[in-house]
Amino acid sequence: MRETGLVPYARQCASPNYGARPAGSDISLLVVHNISLPPGQFGGPYIESFFCNRLDPSAHPYFETIAGLQVSAHLLIRRDGELVQFVNLKDRAWHAGRSVFEGQPECNDYSVGIELEGADTIPYTEAQYRALARVCADIIGAWPGIARERIAGHSDIAPGRKTDPGPAFDWHRFHKSLAATGVWQGNNN
Repeated sequence: MRETGLVPYARQCASPNYGARPAGSDISLLVVHNISLPPGQFGGPYIESFFCNRLDPSAHPYFETIAGLQVSAHLLIRRDGELVQFVNLKDRAWHAGRSVFEGQPECNDYSVGIELEGADTIPYTEAQYRALARVCADIIGAWPGIARERIAGHSDIAPGRKTDPGPAFDWHRFHKSLAATGVWQGNNN
């Protein structure tokens, strides 16, 4: 994964919304987000269309407000656990916006953004927790500088501006699932 930047078990759906990471930056942060389009509705092609600049603004009134935005994430985990990759992990996806983590600004430069198909107050699925733990364990295996404390929500890196993944995301459950993968055995993280 570190050599190619590709998650081998993810469906590929290339987004044009990315850039090169700054010289000398390395992946050291995972950011968990949520997205649903239209808000609170799941399924359908709209998230992929949005990340690939193909969202039809006439398909829903809300889409008129976001159709011109150019954003992406590295990965999306659908409600059924399907993993979709939009941006190579070695590249800089446009997921965090203005953000800071532990005093370091511009989180897009050194993070991987993972979107869960969901909403702040709607519980996530078991399949999503399993898929998130698996892909995070594999990313941490490729970039071992990611310690437990370097997995954050969008709300943690952009407080006051963002609320996701929201109160419905069970951090304890996720951390327990991630620990069960054995990802941190044998190192100090």
